Amino acid sequence: MKIKFLGTGSGKTSIYRFHSSILFSTNDYNLLIDCGDGISKAVLSQNIPFNSINGILISHLHPDHFSGLGALIIQMKINVRQNKLDIFIHESLIEVVKDFIYHSYIFKEKMDFLINFAPFYSDNFNTITENFKFLAKQNTHLNPYRVCDVKNKLSFSCNSFMLDLNGKNVHYTGDIGSLDDILLFKDFVKDILISEISHVSIPGLIKIAESLNIKKLILTHISDEDEPTLLNIKSNISRTRNIEIIKAYDGLSIAL
Repeated sequence: MKIKFLGTGSGKTSIYRFHSSILFSTNDYNLLIDCGDGISKAVLSQNIPFNSINGILISHLHPDHFSGLGALIIQMKINVRQNKLDIFIHESLIEVVKDFIYHSYIFKEKMDFLINFAPFYSDNFNTITENFKFLAKQNTHLNPYRVCDVKNKLSFSCNSFMLDLNGKNVHYTGDIGSLDDILLFKDFVKDILISEISHVSIPGLIKIAESLNIKKLILTHISDEDEPTLLNIKSNISRTRNIEIIKAYDGLSIAL
């Protein structure tokens, strides 16, 4: 089992990092979490065959996490995909994503493979395979935008995930609204915490991770401006701490 970081950048486009995207691989399933602008090139840059991706899990619909979906599907079509593609999306966003694909002129009658829309539900375990499942919980990242929805049409679904890979638990925050969102899975024993750092205090994040007895903390969603801060924090972390802190980069691979 393996975690591979395809994009570790923030919402601000960088020439050094692609937007947030992570590939979780078991023996029989490859799940891509998020697929923002540039995802097709990110996949290609890591020598990952487009058609080896079995499913895509979308945390929320900000462009740096979602807007590359149509382009990625087209690359799969160009590469003569035959096997179905699962798209895991919160149940409130199924029709929105279907419309997005339809308005991208991707029609099922023109496809050689099935696009299987698989709704997930917050606070319920969702099974991918016998040894691979995930739990989604709504976080607060999109709450500030609610006042802008004058048409009252948006779901504001934004989820963090607890991924169970054959008994190994990995908490992926996605984009979050505050450090309190780190506690969404506080009752679970976690092997790895993968956290974004664009919207939270890094020292505060480390403190919470230590309180939860996290052994490995991976920092991602990194802007170019974050780099000096990360280097300074890393250099000042005591080596006696019981937590391993890793600054993610595009191409980083972690074995489970």
